[in-house]
Amino acid sequence: MPTVKVGDCQYNLNQIENLIALAEGKGVEIIVFPELCITGYTCQDLFRQNLLIDVAEQCVIRLLDFTRQLDIISIVGLPVVVGDLLLNCAVVIQKGQLLGIVPKTYLPNYSEFYEKRWFASAQDLRPTPIRFAGNSLTITPAPQLFRTCDGVVFGIEICEDVWAPIPPSNNLSIAGADIVFNLSASDELIGKHDYLKSLLSQQSARTITGYVYASSGFGESTQDVVYGGNAFIYENGKLLAEGKRFSMESQMILTQLDVEMLRSERRCNSTYVNAQRDLKTSLSTNPFLGGESTQLPIINCRSIEPRDFVLERGFDPLPFVPRPEELAAKCNDVFNIQQMGLAKRLTHTGAKNVVVGISGGLDSTLALLVCVGAFDKLNLERRGIVGVTMPGFGTTDRTYNNALQLMKGLGVTIREIPIRESVIQHFKDINHSIDNHDITYENSQARERTQILMDVSNQVGGFVVGTGDLSELALGWATYNGDHMSMYGVNASVPKTLIRHLVRYIAGNYSEEGNVRSILLDIVDTPISPELIPANEQGEIQQKTEDIVGPYELHDFFLYYFLRYGFSPAKIFLLAQKAFQSPDAARRNVSTYNDETIQHWLQVFIRRFFSQQFKRSCLPDGPKVGSVSLSPRGDWRMPSDASSNIWLTSLGC
Repeated sequence: MPTVKVGDCQYNLNQIENLIALAEGKGVEIIVFPELCITGYTCQDLFRQNLLIDVAEQCVIRLLDFTRQLDIISIVGLPVVVGDLLLNCAVVIQKGQLLGIVPKTYLPNYSEFYEKRWFASAQDLRPTPIRFAGNSLTITPAPQLFRTCDGVVFGIEICEDVWAPIPPSNNLSIAGADIVFNLSASDELIGKHDYLKSLLSQQSARTITGYVYASSGFGESTQDVVYGGNAFIYENGKLLAEGKRFSMESQMILTQLDVEMLRSERRCNSTYVNAQRDLKTSLSTNPFLGGESTQLPIINCRSIEPRDFVLERGFDPLPFVPRPEELAAKCNDVFNIQQMGLAKRLTHTGAKNVVVGISGGLDSTLALLVCVGAFDKLNLERRGIVGVTMPGFGTTDRTYNNALQLMKGLGVTIREIPIRESVIQHFKDINHSIDNHDITYENSQARERTQILMDVSNQVGGFVVGTGDLSELALGWATYNGDHMSMYGVNASVPKTLIRHLVRYIAGNYSEEGNVRSILLDIVDTPISPELIPANEQGEIQQKTEDIVGPYELHDFFLYYFLRYGFSPAKIFLLAQKAFQSPDAARRNVSTYNDETIQHWLQVFIRRFFSQQFKRSCLPDGPKVGSVSLSPRGDWRMPSDASSNIWLTSLGC
């Protein structure tokens, strides 16, 4: 946003040129300026002066010359005369070429605004050939799209347009605009700033676009109102960049928009796709589009010199974990979703008892807490929750004691059923050496535990509540028909990186009575392990999951971008480099990883994700809590025998 002097077009042009040059030097591809930035928005009846209109046009001529050797696309605002009409317009300029002129559609004429005193609306316009700034073109009321040389499509609306019940950006986005630019001059009032941010966020989300908003600032007339110089960049409703309000200096905000992500979101949104039918119907009857046209015309921008891409935008290394300021509220939501899902299953079945295996680890702890919450909501006795601890060959004193003390503190029914002898007998039955700690050794224990839980549920007339989480399902880190199976999986769409925060959050809801809080916090700090391999000589956990399948913080990052947006492994690798090799990694309390480590575990993720689909294809029911889920009945359907070759090849494997 440049500073302006009302009516001083040459001063304003200098400010605009300075910012264009600065942006070009930073590799910016498209820059947008505020509404009527060449003249100033608050000229009032000076807009009736021919001299002001003529000088503004001359400034565009000079701007065309200034940009002749520049690749950047510039969008500036000024008044344009078309026959008997004066229009509030945006002009699009690149490499000395005037690509197009977009007139404002909705003119505010209420309260402090009275634009209709000077300007006509695009609705008053008919397609008209004009000569402007040395260029011949036809200006039209129909929406216009612009396409860059690398295929990005953008559209333009001006200030009040986005406040209208049906903004032009609705049709622009449905017609293919990836990005919408808004040249604005919105004054400051108490409460308006927050409302404006909400409006722009919702419009960006509703249209699934990048939305770039630039509003007038210091230098506009303060005769009756003040302009704060608002600047925002949104991506599908998320605020990526925001300018400093009430700045007395020119300023520029910039960020990179992920057009591939936006297009992926649109393809997955059937409502968005269906809305395109309505647009085609309206376009086919639009007299300004040739009668039978079912698409908007697209103006092609000029080709530019290829540039090496540098990822400058940051990425959160924990996409599933809310930022600290939102963490408590989001954890509360997730926990309530889990409880309500289980509560409905309890009321539907009429069951007064549930059975859950308690290991002293994170997943079973969260499942037990969900059971307690659901029973409390239904005013059921907690004794109906049967917690079963099943010590095996790898069970350590730490997890064993935590499991028992937690169940005792929560007041649930405790059953201890050791599995050593039954598994040893099983080894004898199948002629397997107890000293052979292979996959049979591990899975025999997991299946024995599941058999116990299923049979106990029959004894008490209840059902088994599963403990497996989203991250384990993605990697297939579960024994088929073992811990993979239950009758209702409350953690099925909760990723491992979030579970730690959930348990820590829930711990804060407990007093030290019964020692529950301190037990929960110790469980949070316990290494993640299935405890199927005997402990070391010191009695400590020897089998650590993340040493085998890799860090969950990496796998959850891979999973999020693989499922949520369908990104290629090569792109996920690029984003992971940025996320786990930046200062934000330390702020988010995650480890840093070099390129070799990231690539290695990404390959592991791809191989395991593809090879383990057969486990996900027969998952028990469970509540969805976030935007990513692997339920075969809802979010993810995939053949169990799909090949991972092209995904691995994209990583150079």
